[in-house]
Amino acid sequence: MSTGTVPKPIAGASGFLDDRLGAGNFLKRNLRKVFPDHWSFLLGEIALYSFIILLLTGTFLTFFFKPSMAHVVYDGSYEPLRDVTMSEAYASSLHISFDVRGGLLMRQMHHWAALLFVAGMMVHALRVFFTGAYRKPRELNWLIGVLLLTLALAEGLTGYSLPDDLLSGAGLRITEGVAISLPLVGTWITFFLFGGEYPGEDVISRFYSLHILLIPGILLALISAHMVLMWVQKHTQMPGKGRTNENVVGAPFYPAFMAKAGAYFMFTFGVIALLGTFAQINPIWLFGPYTPADISAGSQPDFYMGFLEGALRLMPSWEINFLGFTLPMSVLIPALVPMGIIMTGLALYPFLEQWVTGDRSEHHVADRPRNNPHRTSIGISAITFYGVLWLLGANDEISSVFHVSLNWTTYIGRGLIFLGPLVAYIVTYRICLGLQRSDAAVIGHGVESGVIKRLPHGEYIEVHVPAEASIEAHMRGKTAVPMIAGTDTDKDGIPPKGMRGPLGRLRAKMSKAYGGEKIPLDDGHGHGDEHDEHAQVGPGGDDRSLTH
Repeated sequence: MSTGTVPKPIAGASGFLDDRLGAGNFLKRNLRKVFPDHWSFLLGEIALYSFIILLLTGTFLTFFFKPSMAHVVYDGSYEPLRDVTMSEAYASSLHISFDVRGGLLMRQMHHWAALLFVAGMMVHALRVFFTGAYRKPRELNWLIGVLLLTLALAEGLTGYSLPDDLLSGAGLRITEGVAISLPLVGTWITFFLFGGEYPGEDVISRFYSLHILLIPGILLALISAHMVLMWVQKHTQMPGKGRTNENVVGAPFYPAFMAKAGAYFMFTFGVIALLGTFAQINPIWLFGPYTPADISAGSQPDFYMGFLEGALRLMPSWEINFLGFTLPMSVLIPALVPMGIIMTGLALYPFLEQWVTGDRSEHHVADRPRNNPHRTSIGISAITFYGVLWLLGANDEISSVFHVSLNWTTYIGRGLIFLGPLVAYIVTYRICLGLQRSDAAVIGHGVESGVIKRLPHGEYIEVHVPAEASIEAHMRGKTAVPMIAGTDTDKDGIPPKGMRGPLGRLRAKMSKAYGGEKIPLDDGHGHGDEHDEHAQVGPGGDDRSLTH
């Protein structure tokens, strides 16, 4: 698309602002900025648009919610809870659900948007990881994304606890148990959050302040920084015809990208509105008000907290008693280790990969996941680790539904948490190599044409033709995974400087294993010039074509 002619709407707006602010050139330049096109690039936009819907629906809910644990007697529209003593927070949540026009729709849209926000961030992070879009110069933006995901979990926890119903209260009780188990600072943190002994009188109001002011403010600032950095550094693009690290192939921000983004926002809004209308979620009136003495069977948190629930259920009842102090490892390890492995691993991975490969160059063309098999295998192993914990967070439901021993589900889960990621790594690595071989076969031999040919000696073969140009360019965008140069020893058996010592030798071995070309692409076309011929087959010397 030509960028020489400026559309009238842009020219008019630019001229108006330029006369007053001197911003015409800025607008002309940025409104014509080119964005690459690929369906996976829209995954991050799901999270962005869900966040906007969260802000809108959350603002509505703040008009009616009362963040107080003061006791009141319910006298609202929901008859089964009439004259029941409850907190003002729970009573106002019921009031929003049954007495405020559109209140239940707003509550449910808010909850569904929260789930979609976290889910969108997760799949967006996976897309960035598997395509290597976190590499230089985007390491800082990757760290911002990891921090955003961590804060989103905290935002979800604080919002989930606000209605003060029996289900959210059970989650709050676990939160208190985790906080108080922390060495040295646990008691202080617990009293700070709850205002005294559990359950206290202040936790709802303090979580409310965190939920509507502090965490959203930080999220908004980080999202803005994330978008600005993406704009300045330009978006990565998938490999393809004419795409290099020096250019961007796509459509301009105005009007193409703006039209697409606007339509996608409306689509996201429509899906969340439909879910809020027809898919019931978090029916707090069925759970009743929270009291510390009560608990409900089959309690499950929102999906993004499921892996921490699973870690708590799988962990043996270990504790360390020393000098009169007790360290409850059965709580500390599930609360800190899984989150630490996942979030710390995500944050450090770009720098660890850079250290292993020695790659300091900029990357603006994304990788296909198959072309970096070790990275893809590590990612799938992490997903398996998370998935086992998430699944075993419902081990009581699994035991009840499938009529198996609860203890056996726990024992099997403890084994799978170690074996699952290992098996996933091996299988994924082999699949990636198989896909690379498939690409090499397409490049080297072409694709099946559906035309059968009989050779003079009677053999039947299928004629192959070269792959379509854009597909071949997509495959030829593959580059070898970088590795440290000069890792081999010299003629005297002495490794180069930097590769000496235990750490240097480990780095050299890791670089050789991680980097390099695993399955080279073949430049040949297999059957010679057969792709230019029609298949010929028939009895005797009769030449005929036989197609599928």
